[in-house]
Formats: sequence, structure tokens, C-alpha cells
Amino acid sequence: MKTIGILGGMGPEATILLMQKVFKAVPDARDDADHIPLIVHQNPQVPSRIKALIEGTGADPAPILAHMAQDLEKAGVSALAMPCNTAHHYAPVVQAASPLPFLNMLDLTADHLARAGAKTVGMLASPATRLTGVFDAPFAERGLTPLTLPDDGALLEVIRAVKAGQYASQTGPELKRIALQLRDHGADHLLVACTELSLLTNNLPDDMPWTDSLDCLVSGIVKFARS
Repeated sequence: MKTIGILGGMGPEATILLMQKVFKAVPDARDDADHIPLIVHQNPQVPSRIKALIEGTGADPAPILAHMAQDLEKAGVSALAMPCNTAHHYAPVVQAASPLPFLNMLDLTADHLARAGAKTVGMLASPATRLTGVFDAPFAERGLTPLTLPDDGALLEVIRAVKAGQYASQTGPELKRIALQLRDHGADHLLVACTELSLLTNNLPDDMPWTDSLDCLVSGIVKFARS
């Protein structure tokens, strides 16, 4: 089985959630050796993507992400994965830093949405994903249209609250309110495209289909590791 290198820490709890999901994605495991090997670079010191891409005041995350990719390559992994949607703005930097295959969460997610029959996708994501347009090309190639609210500041506040350690009981109702607004604006499918929000999916409306990009990455990791 192949070992996957994880560029983690963005944020730390979301990286732990990825590891839990990878573990649960092998329900037929009978022993330790049946599980997916991961080497996780849990680096919460990666400069803030929000400060760099939204506020324009933070340090550039790119050099650290490139160094992390090289560290994981030296550790002997067979492929790289990065459980942070916004950080995929720097995916070209990561790919240039190492010849290893990069399991692109955005492409994996867009493929899943297309198979699910989604058309207008309500984006539960950091405003940075909209500002940088990281989903634009993957969506356009598959006939998907991203839908964001006219003001996504409330969504950013939910993300910040999760990073600050607030409980789901405090942040979940606000996420549900935003999700219902996206539905009312014409979304036929919701996309959780921020790994902080992956911690709150129990609060999504029951009567609307949704996809979590983190789950799409998990599926890609398991498939590659077992190939």
C-alpha cells in the first residue's frame, strides 16, 4: 500500500478530521496493516491564507508549503494531499516543489459534483476561494456554476469562530442559516469547501443534497494508496 503525505495544519483540527475520515474509509480492516499509511506534516505555522489573500497583510504561505512538500518527499511518501481548499491557490507551487503526484482536492470535488448531477453549487467556503477563483476552472470544465451570497462576511466569521475553538452548538445554527439562504438564491447542491466547516456538517439542511470536499479528498487518498 502506498503512503500519502499530508500538508496539514490548515487548520489543525481539520487535519485531524481528515485522518479520522481516512481511518473510517477502510471499514473492512482487520488489522493495523490494513489501514492507509499517512505521513502528516501538521504545521499550524503556515501563514494565514485569509490574511494573505483577503486582507493583503499577511506573509506569503507559498515558500513554507513548498518546503513542506519537499520534507514529505524526503520522508518517502508516494503522493501529496493538502486538506485546505483555499491553500489550493498555491497548488502550482506545491507541484513545482516536488515531482510527486498531487491529489488535487478541487478536481476530485468537481468530478464528484458532476457525477452527482449538480448544476448550481452553493458555496460554503472562505471568501478567499471566491476572490482567488480556485474553483472556477474545475467547475467550468464540468459545467458547474458556483453560487455565493452577495455578502459572505458572515461565513468568514463562522470559519474564524471554528478556528478559535467555538463549539458546533455556537456556530452550527449560523451555518444552517447561510445554507438555507444559498438554497433560496437558487443552489441545487451545497458544497462544504472549507475544512473548518467540515466540522459542522451535522447542521446542514436535511432536505438538500450536499458534498464535503474533504470527503472527496479522502476518497482520492484511499483510491491512490490502494492502487
